[in-house]
Amino acid sequence: MCVKEVVINNQVGLHARPATFFIQKANEFKSTVWVEKEERRVNAKSLLGVLSLGIVGGTKISIIVDGPDEESALNALVELVETGFGDM
Repeated sequence: MCVKEVVINNQVGLHARPATFFIQKANEFKSTVWVEKEERRVNAKSLLGVLSLGIVGGTKISIIVDGPDEESALNALVELVETGFGDM
């Protein structure tokens, strides 16, 4: 299992469009992926789950990955967050 804390650095946070990109990236991997905000954990492959966290810009989240390609998945998702989802 791999865990990494990141700060959502785009202005709008994880609203529908960036959340969709995040979920699509998570679904490229076989590993189970969760997003955690303030002790609340949701399936990162679920749009409704991710949106339910209400993640705004500047929020610190944890990305938790467990499975056969966990390191690749974690690196790809962290990179997506750190690049601001293409500044949407």
